[in-house]
Amino acid sequence: QVQLVESGGGLVQAGGSLRLSCAASGRTFSGYRMGWFRQAPGKDREFVAAVSWSGLATYYADSVKGRFTISRDNVKNTVYLQMNSLKPEDTAVYYCAADQSAGSLRYTWSTWDYWGQGTQVTVSS
Repeated sequence: QVQLVESGGGLVQAGGSLRLSCAASGRTFSGYRMGWFRQAPGKDREFVAAVSWSGLATYYADSVKGRFTISRDNVKNTVYLQMNSLKPEDTAVYYCAADQSAGSLRYTWSTWDYWGQGTQVTVSS
């Protein structure tokens, strides 16, 4: 079992930065692949970024490559999403997720096992 709580969302101007945090509870945290998804009003939840159990491998949606950075601290049981050069199209509710699967990364949100409640990110033009 893993419990996830996101924080760090808010309102920011285009070109600005935010860092999202996801605090995880559970002794097996280090064994989970962690990721971030986002959902804008009227749209499906979409993959943003993921990081492997070890933290060595990272994955990004094409829309955020070069701007967002995912990282994890297994000592603090925390996952981060550093978001730079934010654009209005980044506006969405951002969700932290955990996946206990050991195989290939899955980009479909419904296949991930645990979810936080989400944090709102709004980017103004």
